[in-house]
Amino acid sequence: MTRFMIAGTNSGCGKTTVTCAILSALKKRGKDISAFKCGPDYIDPMFHRQAIGIPSHNLDCFFCNDKMLKTILRKYSGEVSIIEGVMGFYDGGKSSSYCISEITKTPVIIVIDCKGMSNSIGAVMKGFLDYCKPNNIAGFIFNRLSERVIPLAKKMCRELGTKYFGSFPKSDIIFESRQLGLVTSDEVENIMEKLDKLGELAEKYMCLDMMLGLKADELNDDMPLIKTAYNSPLIAVAKDNAFCFQYAENISLLEEMGCRIQYFSPIDDNRLPEADGLILCGGYPEIYVKKLSLNISMRESIKNAVLSGMPTIAECGGFMYLHRELTDENGKIYPMAGVIDASVFPTKKLQRFGYAEMVASIDNLLCRNGETIKIHEFHYWDSTSCGNGFTAKKNDGSEYLCCHMNDALYAGFPHLYFYSNIDIAKRFVSKCIIYGGKNG
Repeated sequence: MTRFMIAGTNSGCGKTTVTCAILSALKKRGKDISAFKCGPDYIDPMFHRQAIGIPSHNLDCFFCNDKMLKTILRKYSGEVSIIEGVMGFYDGGKSSSYCISEITKTPVIIVIDCKGMSNSIGAVMKGFLDYCKPNNIAGFIFNRLSERVIPLAKKMCRELGTKYFGSFPKSDIIFESRQLGLVTSDEVENIMEKLDKLGELAEKYMCLDMMLGLKADELNDDMPLIKTAYNSPLIAVAKDNAFCFQYAENISLLEEMGCRIQYFSPIDDNRLPEADGLILCGGYPEIYVKKLSLNISMRESIKNAVLSGMPTIAECGGFMYLHRELTDENGKIYPMAGVIDASVFPTKKLQRFGYAEMVASIDNLLCRNGETIKIHEFHYWDSTSCGNGFTAKKNDGSEYLCCHMNDALYAGFPHLYFYSNIDIAKRFVSKCIIYGGKNG
């Protein structure tokens, strides 16, 4: 099987652009491609999906043990599997791209941003090759490399005993950023035209045939047994520009358990569809707060459903939506759904950013008192009432209370990943079945 990772020297070196260029080019060749992203990132997989037309999936060493990580990679792999790294190749400790490449035995191509460099490129290459051995580094791609320096880059690869996988010229195709990373792919004007152009550049400047020769071992770990529900609960899942941070694996796992998924837009639809459960995922409600607030019938529909006991997962942006009010970055206050009697407001820095494990204080929708759930937080807005259903503990020893919980509700800033503990999904599905039976 062909499998390789596009990693980088640092964040912002061009990993996503290079990855999307390769995906676009190989898709045009008619290859059966799958894409993956290291870590908990939501946005880069959206660009992958635009390039190849199918969902991209996350590989996360914090959420998953080695066996589950390999299971996810095997489960969603195509003829050619391309993994985009996170941060710099060695950054992130046990959750680094390096660790994922070692666990999955995946060859790695390192992207170097060469702007303003010539001979110093060799020092960067040698540093990455020698920093930690053994490693799976197969070679390098030289981003923003001047054409006159290409012969030098090839010479340095030969001298260091590694492979030249091509260069990537400076391009006017730029994906803009905001606080939480790149803008989402749906917000990029003429996204398909830009991806096609990137694919053309990849064909011209990169050694794609050599990449296709990077073979990796088959992953033969046993798949976990997923039991199908005895009936098919319908889960309403928010999906639009305001609510777009959803792990594809979470949804596919629910479907594998027998759930039917119906997407809806809290921005554009008039009311929540008839359903047995509700997922309000993360996203950018603060950017679309005026439209969300003006959709009064939707706000009331969701409030009534949650208060009626419909099993509901509302994480980060979804949690913000359930508040009484939301203050935008200009200080203007907008009414929200009103399930949680509190306000959300902007701050100037990331709040409680990163991984944590949270321990339940009470029996709730997702687990029992004392049980642990792994989570990730990534948000600038905060709440006057983050909840106290869990105590979250970070690796640095810090602790904080979080989440509003009851037998039918999970509402909090922490993001959930179902494959970290499949029992979370099972418990949610069973609650949806019970609710559907009562209201059927």
